[in-house]
Amino acid sequence: MGKGDRKTRKGKIWRGSYGKTRPQKSRKKSQVEKDASKSKSSKSAKKK
Repeated sequence: MGKGDRKTRKGKIWRGSYGKTRPQKSRKKSQVEKDASKSKSSKSAKKK
């Protein structure tokens, strides 16, 4: 059980993957809403 093990935290870090043992950091609602509004405005600007 070490770096090569896909199910352990060490293995996930070594591979650079996420899952049950190594969840990704969740973002706060306010940050998600800001990012969503930015992406909408940038998309409309690119269409012009």
